Amino acid sequence: MTTTSSRGRRRAPSRIGRAAGKAAALQKPRVILALLLLLALTSVMLLDGYLRAEVGGDQRVRTGASSSDVPDDILDGGPILTFRGGQATTVSVPDKTIALTFDDGPNPTWTPQVLKILEEYDVPGTFFVVGSMVSRYPGIVKDMVEQGNEVGIHTFTHVDLSYQSEARVTREMTQTQLALAGAAGITTTLFRAPYSSETDAIDNYSWPVYQELGEDGYTSVFVDTDSDDWKRPGVSKIIKWATPEDGEGASVLFHDAGGERSQTIAALPKYIEKMKAAGYTFTTISGAMAEQTGAGSTGGNGVPGAGAGVGGAAASPLQAAHREATGVTLYEGRALIAAVTLAEWTVPALSVGLMVVGVAVMGRFGMMLVLARRHHRKRNRRRFSWGPAVTRPVSVIVPAYNEKECIANTLESLAKSTHPIEILVVDDGSTDGTSQIARDAAERLGMTNVRVLRQENAGKPAALNHGVRSARHDIVVMMDGDTVFEPDAVHQLVQPFADPKVGAVAGNAKVGNRDTVIGAWQHIEYVMGFNLDRRMYDLLRCMPTIPGAIGAFRRDAVLEVGGMSEDTLAEDTDITIAMHRAGWQVVYQEHAKAWTEAPGSLKQLWSQRYRWSYGTMQALWKHRKSLTDKGPSGRFGRVGMPLVVLFQIVTPVFAPLIDVFTLYSMIFIDFRAALLAWLAVLGVQLVCAAYAFRLDREKYRYLLMMPLQQLAYRQMMYLVLIHSCVTALTGGRLRWQKLKRTGEVGTPAGVS
Repeated sequence: MTTTSSRGRRRAPSRIGRAAGKAAALQKPRVILALLLLLALTSVMLLDGYLRAEVGGDQRVRTGASSSDVPDDILDGGPILTFRGGQATTVSVPDKTIALTFDDGPNPTWTPQVLKILEEYDVPGTFFVVGSMVSRYPGIVKDMVEQGNEVGIHTFTHVDLSYQSEARVTREMTQTQLALAGAAGITTTLFRAPYSSETDAIDNYSWPVYQELGEDGYTSVFVDTDSDDWKRPGVSKIIKWATPEDGEGASVLFHDAGGERSQTIAALPKYIEKMKAAGYTFTTISGAMAEQTGAGSTGGNGVPGAGAGVGGAAASPLQAAHREATGVTLYEGRALIAAVTLAEWTVPALSVGLMVVGVAVMGRFGMMLVLARRHHRKRNRRRFSWGPAVTRPVSVIVPAYNEKECIANTLESLAKSTHPIEILVVDDGSTDGTSQIARDAAERLGMTNVRVLRQENAGKPAALNHGVRSARHDIVVMMDGDTVFEPDAVHQLVQPFADPKVGAVAGNAKVGNRDTVIGAWQHIEYVMGFNLDRRMYDLLRCMPTIPGAIGAFRRDAVLEVGGMSEDTLAEDTDITIAMHRAGWQVVYQEHAKAWTEAPGSLKQLWSQRYRWSYGTMQALWKHRKSLTDKGPSGRFGRVGMPLVVLFQIVTPVFAPLIDVFTLYSMIFIDFRAALLAWLAVLGVQLVCAAYAFRLDREKYRYLLMMPLQQLAYRQMMYLVLIHSCVTALTGGRLRWQKLKRTGEVGTPAGVS
């Protein structure tokens, strides 16, 4: 029986055609958006790593270098180095005066305590801050400045500048200025180099750096007296070592970050009291310079964002080094603070997500191994039986759209079926002569049980529904037009229907064209990811999908749930969930094997998996009410739905975190440890895959492709799923997409 549609005149695009065209036009922007999301994730991680000196960090510290090129008056001079008028000059702190300086902050634990002590004793301080810490804790720096303290630059990542290029030096300074601009609305002309001490420690490598910075308007600050509080020698020694000799003035060094600073916090009040009792006054670096030279800080317009002092001419002389951040500098600084704030929240959240994903992935592997083994032992016991053998004829429905390359092979495999069948080839408006090829193949093979039904192009669900309505038997087997069955596939597939509670059966779909790299990757995925999963879901009685390549249904059950729906792109997942909700059991029959032609190019693979993953999301959303239903529907909603969401959506969406963090760790933290961790995860996956291959009696040689699959194929699947999520969130729509076929998958005997 054949039905045809009228031809001749050219028709305007149908509603479906227009929708498909519109959807196709929207896909490119969504792919770009998905890639941008991944790029944003990587950028946030790199920014966070840079702030923590994991990216671009340099722990080298120069010692013992010659100072032959440094002028003697600089080596023997005071702790403040200026380049007024291009001439290097040092300035000392006046007698009986202390410039309290603090390095390495801000720190959220210790810096606020230092500020509180300074405020209580009405003592100003000069804080040489690390730009990365400023960007992470901008509120502390803002309080620091508002309290009347002075700030200087201690580089952005706390590196020894004598090892760095001129561009890196400029970047360290500029980025710290931007951080200060964003945090407190200022820039500064003060600078202290990490790992510096007194001026006599300047060497031939650091001297050019100070000269360069001096030309840019910076004043470099050293120390006269070092408390060595970072050594944690005890409160009394910190106070002793921080005390100048013979009433001399001093630039005194403490630390408000960089380690555990409880001794510093304990020593500071006692030190201030002791110095005040000895007649000392406290000031900032700018205050010391004003007292000694009668002028303010020597900063110039070379400093980024430099203008008048904060608040104009009336600015405090204790903060004379500050410049009000204006224009681009101010807005770039605020943007930096915002970006860092985002990274500070995002990366910890991603770390938690990584832990959750890791636990979920390992838990899934454990569940699959345990439940798959139990399933295999249960279904392969000698005494296991579904019930009386099912021998009555069944209907096989083959939806076909432009399947000229494959339809003959499909019918040839069905001609060898050991079970009595009728075959309904439903031609969904093919334009390549599929229906004629099917009739010719049936005639050539002497198959009198083949009916070819034609309809206008309406999509795969409509073609399947046409077949179900036209079927003469109570059990319908559905397969794709590019699939070939093993001779006993139909017989094995319908045996579970001996149990009257079974409404649908999933078969064992295998990749036929597995001799290419892409085919081998999909073969591993089918055996491990699909069939091993189905064993687990079968035992849990919540199988989410009957594969379109090989599945069987009670005809009445299909009609009862409304047939194959066009509401989603994954009509197989949709009908399977509907069967669960209607109270039918859905089981997996591992011995019913079919061979399907997997996509042969990355473009086709992307298209297919995009439709699958997006369609699965549609189906889950459609059946979301099962979460609150009672009975069988509620059971699937509260058991099957969460498992599918966790294992097929949430875990894969966040699984790239594992690879991104692993790559990040390999490059910036500990290559060996990260590599060993990755190999350990790969080992677990190999064990699961090997067990899956053993259960399906597959050849292990394909597992040699698994490491490469993890490096390339899996990343593509991540992007596909992210792309699908973006499409779902933006409300996109897709239609049934036709993949290009080659017809290379012939009879099962030809597949090895």
